[in-house]
Amino acid sequence: MHGPGRRTAAWLAAAVLVAGPALTACGDDSGGGDTTPATPTVEQEPTPAEESPTAPEDAAAAEREIKENWVKFFDPATPLKDKQDYLENGDQMAPVLQAFSGDQRGGQVQAEVNKVEFTSATEANVTYTLTLKGATVMPDATGTAVEQDDVWKVSVKTLCGLVGLSGNASPLPGC
Repeated sequence: MHGPGRRTAAWLAAAVLVAGPALTACGDDSGGGDTTPATPTVEQEPTPAEESPTAPEDAAAAEREIKENWVKFFDPATPLKDKQDYLENGDQMAPVLQAFSGDQRGGQVQAEVNKVEFTSATEANVTYTLTLKGATVMPDATGTAVEQDDVWKVSVKTLCGLVGLSGNASPLPGC
């Protein structure tokens, strides 16, 4: 049997996430007050966020940053401390990142973002591929990115999902 394939891929993904990429906590910046009627004036112009509440003001720049930060988070060469900068609530999630940092396979995993779809000005769905030593182990994986402290980061939800796929039965702090 070639059994370890899927479980190993999931475990590896979790190990790589913990060992490499990071995004900080998401700020629930969903905006408010866009349903309050106002007396129209000639001087009033809608802001880009009001025109398109499902994307950041500069969607192209945000998408570039998401792609770059996901690659950094999953890059084996990125130090563990730096990965926290690319993970939502990175400082609080350090124990989860460290739990997998000792795994040798974690140093062999990388990610490539295939697609970014904004669901709000501060959140996006991300479709990505994880590879191990250049071989695809998780094609078309899905996760989320969040903007926290003006930085687009890998969401805690994404990291915890990968940890769950790893088969780790004991819950880790933050997940």
